[in-house]
Amino acid sequence: MSFVGIGPVVEGIDAEFWRVTEPLIYRGATEEFVVPVGFRTDFASVPRALVWLIPRYGIYTRAAILHDYLLRSQVVSVAAADGIFRRSMRELGVSMPRRWMMWAAVRAAHGLRGASIADIARFVLVAVPSVLFLAVPAVVVTVFLILFWMVELAFWAGRRLARRTDAPPPDPQMNTA
Repeated sequence: MSFVGIGPVVEGIDAEFWRVTEPLIYRGATEEFVVPVGFRTDFASVPRALVWLIPRYGIYTRAAILHDYLLRSQVVSVAAADGIFRRSMRELGVSMPRRWMMWAAVRAAHGLRGASIADIARFVLVAVPSVLFLAVPAVVVTVFLILFWMVELAFWAGRRLARRTDAPPPDPQMNTA
């Protein structure tokens, strides 16, 4: 069970999305999944306030692309896609705390659809400490992001107002020298 090759090879579409330019192949326990050329991904969907802890891409990029593909193609259930996501991150060498937090986040995002009692217990064991661990830094980062956006807005508005009050440039044909 692992990814085949070094992929993924992607090209940027815009500031948020990427397109797979070579097939990404993952061999599972009983099935093989092929993310086709042209598949569009946003890598890991991480809220902006948490990007400092879990960037949108990293050692887990292939697992994130595979997870996006499994969800959109519906070749497996949501719960199975989330499980393959966690397993493939382990195979890629993602640290246990990071992979379990990422798994808990996707399970929470999917409302624990199709979850077994064991999955729910694992989710609670990971999610509660993760929320406690992340709450303070996430709030601090969010407050400072809002403050930064306000400062940017103030400078933007000031620049716009300054342009309106500036005298027009002198006409080069009126040069008396």
